[in-house]
Amino acid sequence: MEYDDQQARRDAEEMGMAIYYMFILKKGPIWSPESTPEIDALQEAHLDNYRRLGAEGKLVLNGPFLDSFQLIGDVRGAGVLKASSYEEACSWINTDPMVKIRRLDFDMHAWMLQKGVLP
Repeated sequence: MEYDDQQARRDAEEMGMAIYYMFILKKGPIWSPESTPEIDALQEAHLDNYRRLGAEGKLVLNGPFLDSFQLIGDVRGAGVLKASSYEEACSWINTDPMVKIRRLDFDMHAWMLQKGVLP
């Protein structure tokens, strides 16, 4: 069975709910713990991308998992997007420079919430 985003949106609307898209960032296949000037620049571009998504009203919230950073866990952070579809949400995260080069990967989840809980 395949996820039907449009049906989920109709169902949520009938219940007075809203759908947001939660992404979980995790280490990608080329992740490494090294710090180099290139990686530092890439990290700044990664943060700039999320600032841009926020300024455009697409990113509701996001941030790193601090316990994972201390313990060198595979999961790095999460965020919530206000998109019109699952595909659109994925396309926005694919603009992340870290995701583009596969230093980070992500899982996307459609998340149903009570209307008004998030902007």
